[in-house]
Amino acid sequence: MGDYCSFTKAVEHLGDRWSLVIVRELLLHGPRTFSDLLDGASGISRSVLASRLRKLRDLGLVEAAPAGYRLTYSGRELAPVLQELRGWSERFVPEDPAMVERDPDIVPLWLSQRVDVRRLPARPVVLDISVLDGARQRFWLVAERGTEPSVCIEDPGLPEDRYVFIEAAVRALVPLARGTRDWRSAITDGSVELFGNPGLVKRLPDWFSAVAT
Repeated sequence: MGDYCSFTKAVEHLGDRWSLVIVRELLLHGPRTFSDLLDGASGISRSVLASRLRKLRDLGLVEAAPAGYRLTYSGRELAPVLQELRGWSERFVPEDPAMVERDPDIVPLWLSQRVDVRRLPARPVVLDISVLDGARQRFWLVAERGTEPSVCIEDPGLPEDRYVFIEAAVRALVPLARGTRDWRSAITDGSVELFGNPGLVKRLPDWFSAVAT
């Protein structure tokens, strides 16, 4: 009975549409202003954001900080819960293209999971990914042979000849990231454009595992 009550309390307090989205923003980016959170939680209204922040503060998960709002210790302890929830969603919940367009930062993570580290160059290479629609975000994927790729939200600053620049809309990147389309066909029809070191550009399609069947 106690476990049931604890579970229902958690759902009652955090099971609405926005509370965990706000927690996620603060986990990913650290302290955020009200305006930052309004931009990051795309679609939320000012009144709803203010209401959810009050609730999260009352629960002791969020506190005011000089830079805006930040998570408390108990708020940061939700990190593994959100990671597990995200992993479950990636495995079992079909992608909603509109949702991915609103939150495209999942795409480089999916891409990193499809990299075949055996086929990568021996020297580090940077995939500089520009999402052309929606929020027009930019991400960097650093990869080298035998090492798990790293997703960066800032330019890692490697020499320019180690970069491949990728430009595409979210809807073109998602099937590549999920392994339902191969890179060569996307490059051929122009839905994805590559620039940079010609040798690396030519080899990039070989760095990813085969298309899922």
